[in-house]
Amino acid sequence: MSTNTINAELCAKMFLAGARYLESKKEWINELNVFPVPDGDTGTNMTLTIMSAVREVSALDSLTMESLSKAVSSGSLRGARGNSGVILSQLLRGFTKVIRTEQEITPVILTAAFQKAVETAYKAVMKPKEGTILTVARGGAERAAEMIEENPDIDLETLMGEILKRTEEVLNETPELLPVLKEAGVVDSGGQGLVQVLKGAFDAYRGIDVPAAEEGDAQGPSISSENAADPGKETGKDTPASAGTISSLVYDTQFQLVPETEYTADAELGLRTYLEAIGDAVSLVPADGRVNIHLLTNDPGRVLQKALKLGELTQIRIVNTRMEHLSSMPETVERKNEDKAHSTGETSSADPFALPDMPKIVEMKETGFISVSIGDGIADIFRDLGVDCLIEGGQTMNPSTEDMLNAIAQVNAKNIFILPNNKNIILAANQAKSLTKDKNIFVIPTKTVPQGITAVINYVPEKSPEENAMVMELEIDNVRTGQVTYAVRDTHIENKVISAGDIMGVGDHSILAVGKDTTQVAEETIAEMMTDEAELISIYYGEDMKKEEADVLAERVSARFPDCDVELNYGGQPIYYYIISVE
Repeated sequence: MSTNTINAELCAKMFLAGARYLESKKEWINELNVFPVPDGDTGTNMTLTIMSAVREVSALDSLTMESLSKAVSSGSLRGARGNSGVILSQLLRGFTKVIRTEQEITPVILTAAFQKAVETAYKAVMKPKEGTILTVARGGAERAAEMIEENPDIDLETLMGEILKRTEEVLNETPELLPVLKEAGVVDSGGQGLVQVLKGAFDAYRGIDVPAAEEGDAQGPSISSENAADPGKETGKDTPASAGTISSLVYDTQFQLVPETEYTADAELGLRTYLEAIGDAVSLVPADGRVNIHLLTNDPGRVLQKALKLGELTQIRIVNTRMEHLSSMPETVERKNEDKAHSTGETSSADPFALPDMPKIVEMKETGFISVSIGDGIADIFRDLGVDCLIEGGQTMNPSTEDMLNAIAQVNAKNIFILPNNKNIILAANQAKSLTKDKNIFVIPTKTVPQGITAVINYVPEKSPEENAMVMELEIDNVRTGQVTYAVRDTHIENKVISAGDIMGVGDHSILAVGKDTTQVAEETIAEMMTDEAELISIYYGEDMKKEEADVLAERVSARFPDCDVELNYGGQPIYYYIISVE
């Protein structure tokens, strides 16, 4: 039965219910993408964002409004993916700013929290666009303020019911605010995601069961660099982190638990559930009266404290995988010889009583680069251009703020340029910048891979970071990008009738060409991108294209536009048959 106040326990229950409701609807929300391309990901991004906060909340030992607020805010900020996920994280951040100092939430406090949520989210977006999740959130906040002004003694159930009703009304109005939504026949996907969160929270407040979360949650992108471990290197079965990647969970934690009492199935389930809430790749293996435990986590202290309640701990080993990765250097001949001697049993001629060398302190370089990349061919191009760290992701899986922060920690440089290479990743990059205090971060707003390549090419070491940032931003404006893929549904948009399975050429702002033949559509896409000043056409063919087919396209384009240089490169990107740039 509902009450007219919300304590920390009920607030946590409402938040978790909202997250479950969102996750249960994520595929439906994904399908609200305006363009019928096979990478609609708003529902996935919002779900991964809020589930990052769910893990923080589930791991709390002591539940207070302050600890809950911190977990929700920190978890969602660091886990934020895509524009919709970043905005959702900012809404949660603003909301928790108000409630964190309260013991209970009243209608007045709830209204103030909604208003702060909207204010915080709008400030986080450089150019807020109406007809989006922001508009939907503002509609709910404004309705709450109206209701409180009309009746200061209003009960929470009525207030929340009116907030939800108004957000649904505004959501249905979004096609009138954004013509592209109206033409596609959909409402704003981010706004729909927010409504689902509010629905779940409201149902939990009223004691109504919410749908269970879907299983098989997608994993985030991995981070790789030239200094990463060999991806082909064999690892043990119990190694939670795969070679060549950096998990967003930093501490590789291993130990043995010697239970003081009988280690029951219930005790193991309780421990496993707790560890999975604050860690990943959890392994619990009972053997000879002990339990071997291994996981990745950001809080090994909390792990050990939990295990201590069950018995004594031995063989404790905690490794900071981030620092271990940073300290990895190319092997020297001497190191290789030492490894060989160790593996063959040969003795070294070195003094066995000599003290080990102190670790070398690697001086920070002036400038480093982080780039989001898709496809092994494109990754190789960025590496050849001197990019220090690649975040594998892009359109099909937007990296989180946490992924950006891990990459920033990996690059040992005073000034770091981040190339998001996707308009849906720029907000997450900027959020990582705001959370970084020890390095100067420059987010170059590259919206496509070709823009990112152009940005790196135009870097001049003799110029200051600020001057380089200015030049790079100017140069990327000269790059026009097209991407060739297939339609996932029937639609009518921008005076083009599109059927599921059609090949589309999608430009920076619109669909440029539609047809049945990939080569023909790619050629027509390039024709639509051409300008009188164009000098260079770059074509990157994806993993689903044969080089012979790409060669035919390059030849046809060269013949059609003889005044332009045509460069053909293997990109290896998924989903998009071709990524094309004209500059």
